[in-house]
Amino acid sequence: MGSTAMNYRIVRCCSRFGAGLALLAWLSGCALLHSPPPPPPPAPPLPVIAPPPVLSRAAATHRFTLDSPSEGVVGSLVMTTASADDTLPDIARRFNIGYEEIVRANPGVDPWLPGAGREIVVPTHFVLPDAPHEGVVINVAAMRLYYYPKMARGERQVVVTHPIGIGKVGWQTPEGTTKVVARVKDPVWVPPVSVRKEHLENGDVLPAKVPAGPDNPLGAYMFRLGWPSYLIHGTNKPYGVGMRSSHGCVRLYPEDIAILYGTVPIGTPVRVVNQPVVVGWRDETLYAQAYGALEDDSRHARPQAVLPALKSAKGPLWQRIRAHEAEIDWEQLRALAATPRGVPLSVMKRDSASLSTAVAAAQRVRNELPDGATWDGSSGLLVDQQQYNEMIGAREVPVADAVPVPAGANPAPPMR
Repeated sequence: MGSTAMNYRIVRCCSRFGAGLALLAWLSGCALLHSPPPPPPPAPPLPVIAPPPVLSRAAATHRFTLDSPSEGVVGSLVMTTASADDTLPDIARRFNIGYEEIVRANPGVDPWLPGAGREIVVPTHFVLPDAPHEGVVINVAAMRLYYYPKMARGERQVVVTHPIGIGKVGWQTPEGTTKVVARVKDPVWVPPVSVRKEHLENGDVLPAKVPAGPDNPLGAYMFRLGWPSYLIHGTNKPYGVGMRSSHGCVRLYPEDIAILYGTVPIGTPVRVVNQPVVVGWRDETLYAQAYGALEDDSRHARPQAVLPALKSAKGPLWQRIRAHEAEIDWEQLRALAATPRGVPLSVMKRDSASLSTAVAAAQRVRNELPDGATWDGSSGLLVDQQQYNEMIGAREVPVADAVPVPAGANPAPPMR
């Protein structure tokens, strides 16, 4: 290549290089005249979704150990969440409480369709009746039985409690003191003539004798009492437990009567009381629990009549109440009696307790059988509301020739 061509190429390259430099210089000048766009804002952090709380199973809801002989409150209030298939009677059976107990604690909730996801108050918190801690104590107003087994010297007292069904209006379960005189497994039921006649008038022919089995209204176990016309027994209609569904006898869930049959000896005293409002101490706090008077109980019809006069009340419980009278919120106690919900609340002035605060503080538990539950979760299930209505409308049969009891009367014969 000649020197002239070479020189031409060098000049051309230099010209292009210079033009590039000039373009860069011009672009740099534009950058100086215009600010760069701001950087995009940082992306917001992803929301932290807390995992659902890990709920525990409820502790046993039927057996409790007293911390001291003077302790008058056991158990605790819990909350659970209904599933789409639940009814309130299902949840009641699961947690060993009765129909009236769970309905009273959840006003406004449809017993047959509470709704998936609805929180349900489970009233497994109990103030013990004002009665000696021995043998069997039944509070008909609470529709609940308490059994205090004998304990060895030095052992702490245990109380076992179960929901019960009691006598219908006009067929009240008697009040007073008697004892267990016999225990019977697989009892045979012989309907009294008066009952067979009554059923016949309604187009229902009763057999002269009902053998042991699924059709026997006494269930699989029963206790005979010193009162000849009244029993404590199981039932073939467990969904009637926790309501007034008998002719005076006391009936329990099949699983609960089985436990008592194996632990309550003949000769055990049985005390039946009617206490629509019960009070008891736990540590230094006085609790009150209101169930409301039975509809045919004229003695306790007024809320202000549910507690005995302090001046005449006897026993260690009332002596202690008198000693702390100035610390007790009597207005709160009267309000509880007037609006019974069956949930124990402190009635101490220092606490300002309310049902809403008790519910907010209640432990949330899984909707499943508690630890040590008495029920297996599958037998004796309530079918539907129709079955329930049939049970309510049926004229339940008494065990023997029970006599209708006028309201307020005490028909208990002498203990024998």
